[in-house]
Amino acid sequence: MKRIVFLSGKGGTGKTTLAAAFATRVGSLTIVDADVDAANLHLVFCPEVAETGVYVGSKTAVRDSDRCTSCGTCRTTCRFGAVDAKLEIDPLLCEGCGACVTACPADALRLVECPSGEWYIGRAARHPMIGAELYAGEEVSGKLVSVIREKADDVAETKGTDRIAIDGSPGIGCPVIASTTGTQAAVLVTEPSRSGLHDLERILGVVRHFEVPATLIINKADLSEPLAEEIEAFADREDLPVLGRIPYDERVLDALRVGRNPVDDPDSAAGRAMDLAIARLLERLG
Repeated sequence: MKRIVFLSGKGGTGKTTLAAAFATRVGSLTIVDADVDAANLHLVFCPEVAETGVYVGSKTAVRDSDRCTSCGTCRTTCRFGAVDAKLEIDPLLCEGCGACVTACPADALRLVECPSGEWYIGRAARHPMIGAELYAGEEVSGKLVSVIREKADDVAETKGTDRIAIDGSPGIGCPVIASTTGTQAAVLVTEPSRSGLHDLERILGVVRHFEVPATLIINKADLSEPLAEEIEAFADREDLPVLGRIPYDERVLDALRVGRNPVDDPDSAAGRAMDLAIARLLERLG
């Protein structure tokens, strides 16, 4: 079973669109939407959800007013300003570190687990699909990605699918690392901009740190031919295979607005280029 992760150093490059296109063109596959901070793959596929669950990944401090002596030790101990002048604890500011619990002389504080997000298992585009969404203000996205990846492995093994396609988060943070580890291939998606090139360099460093073979797709490539050529020159220096250039095409936006996959539009130049890039990717995957 091969795990393929789609990544981009910055948001808005078209990574999710290309991950969706790949899912449409592959037979035996399990789909994972690992962009738990801003999940949007479900907007393309509208999965039929069969199972849901709540993810508990964070803790917050709770004060027992009957035990509390109002000494204020918790307030002076907290480095995050989560305890106000009335010694009330703001759950949005509390990091769950437990320093106040340890410092309290009256044993009036304790840490309680809090719901941090929700996950689901369903079916989309004839494939099993697993995804999740973090609640606003929560900071345990990497852990949630690990949870849904474990569920995806279980589903793939049960269903007997040959590949797992993971739509990762943009950037290089914890959810990206959780999406990348243990994969057999990474598809990096960039755009012809100065920030696109800079962030491509960063995400390539992360992928190579984990020794995952990488390929590159340049999306909206014709928006700046000089920068597209500069990105290809960078890829050549880094021995990073380029699967293709995808032209800017407003038909992609038209398709996504109505929940269609751009590769299913025979009149879309971008859709045809995506098909070609995916064919080259599948040839490399074997």
